[in-house]
Amino acid sequence: MPADRVVILPDDVHNRELVGHVHPPDWRNPEPRDRYHLVVVGAGTGGLVSAAIGAGLGAKVAMVERHLMGGDCLNFGCVPSKAVISSARRVHASRGASANGRSGSASGFTAAMERMRRLRARISPVDGASRFAGLGVDVFLGHGEFVGPDRLRVNGDELHFRRAVIATGARAALIPVPGLEGPNVYTNETIFSLTELPPRVIVIGAGPIGVELSQTFARFGSEVTVVHADPHPLPRDDRDAAAIVTRAIEADGVRVLNSATVLRARREDGATVLEVEHAGQQEELAAEAVLVAAGRAPNVDGMGLEAAGVACDRTGIQVDDQLRTTAKGIYAVGDVASKHQFTHAADHQARIAVQNALFFGRGRASRLVIPWATYTDPEVAHVGLHRDEAIAARHDVETITVHFDDIDRAILEGEKEGFFRVHLKKGSDRILGATLVCAHAGDMIGEVTLAMTAGLGLGKLGSTIHPYPTRSDVFARAANAWRKQKLTPTARKVFRAFFRVFK
Repeated sequence: MPADRVVILPDDVHNRELVGHVHPPDWRNPEPRDRYHLVVVGAGTGGLVSAAIGAGLGAKVAMVERHLMGGDCLNFGCVPSKAVISSARRVHASRGASANGRSGSASGFTAAMERMRRLRARISPVDGASRFAGLGVDVFLGHGEFVGPDRLRVNGDELHFRRAVIATGARAALIPVPGLEGPNVYTNETIFSLTELPPRVIVIGAGPIGVELSQTFARFGSEVTVVHADPHPLPRDDRDAAAIVTRAIEADGVRVLNSATVLRARREDGATVLEVEHAGQQEELAAEAVLVAAGRAPNVDGMGLEAAGVACDRTGIQVDDQLRTTAKGIYAVGDVASKHQFTHAADHQARIAVQNALFFGRGRASRLVIPWATYTDPEVAHVGLHRDEAIAARHDVETITVHFDDIDRAILEGEKEGFFRVHLKKGSDRILGATLVCAHAGDMIGEVTLAMTAGLGLGKLGSTIHPYPTRSDVFARAANAWRKQKLTPTARKVFRAFFRVFK
């Protein structure tokens, strides 16, 4: 085995194929050019998009990645998690919930993880080193460190640049719990290495990753407990939406401990034991797997940001609305510099950054309308402002909520729990934000996002004809509710007078 070979566990044919694309063991870095128009640090989504656009426009582009091209999304995030979630849904649907809510099997989990590794490897060439070299990008595998405001060193080579984009992403944040370490403790970067179903799983954190994977493990048959510090799961989402998701994961057998604190941990008889305080009581919880999903930390260590004049803090690299850092000519996109830590946000931020960097553009990140989704069952999707955010921004807000127990498709499929909630600027149908809770909410929220991006109001959204029966009928119902509110007592009197004359 070469000394510099990257290994993803389990070291099977699928993961070797993956690594062969995203960090080839025989890769040779090219000879650096005299000067690059653009150097991209990090080959996750933001970096890949930046490099591809720059090279496609004819710029001389170098991209530096110290670990795996494709970043968190391909290797440890969106791709593997959604593959395993999909398998868990199939298991749940085909077998039906048992008395305790868990319906899967250990063999089903093993097969699902093998399927995930196979599909991830199949997707990986799109993000691979050979593809980007073929696009005209000089791909450097190794640790990149700024040694000046216009220079980056990688494996002893210095890359001189006119402009740079930092897209190094983020990683799972560590939590200061004594004893929380060892082979049973996982983050999203290691949990997908499992090949056998843990009988017991503790998830620390109830954000999107925590709730998604807690439901998934429960559906395969694990005994799952979620421990988190907030009053309810999904604290950044609509509270009613979070309540529906909480009921759904509890129905699948997940135990949720709200407002809980992990005091310490220890290893005992092959398991990890957590001492937890909640509801004024202390309790010991044991599990063969503990997933730490309690936030993210930006990847900025060891990059020589000081030498480049790039300012950062614990939240990440500081950027302005045009995604410029404090160093002239250096930009930052994605999880390392944004509160919107989503693959699609990094993609569109990269497009703005490259335009601004290479063509003196004036694109602004604040103009992006960014939706997001949590892929539980049911899904939760949101775009724009929540009601309290809209009020804080000094908007007069009118909120309309339509529940899916009044939508024919949801009734026919027995999935009536959920809603569409839209926040409007009072006196108009301008959409300030919206939340969807239903099956396929992540797909449906795109229609609301399009309306907001194009400046179309709820009336236009509701007047769009959808096939019957679909869940999209909820948009028309919301628009009808808004129109009814416009029919004031004065307007009714006018209509009555008209129809008395019009005989």
